[in-house]
Amino acid sequence: MKLNRDKYLLARANACVSIKDLVAAGIPRDTLYRAEHKEVRPETAGKIAKALGVDVTEIIEQ
Repeated sequence: MKLNRDKYLLARANACVSIKDLVAAGIPRDTLYRAEHKEVRPETAGKIAKALGVDVTEIIEQ
């Protein structure tokens, strides 16, 4: 599953969530890097969306 980088960054900005906050939510920094540049597993995309307070469909490529 591929995150839409622009939508992901916009969701982070709207939620005022930094990379550090996402790491504190239990998502490893390497996984966040991979999510921005490559594909991730669906459950990882779900964890990121949950940490941002958005539906996963708002941050993935469609």
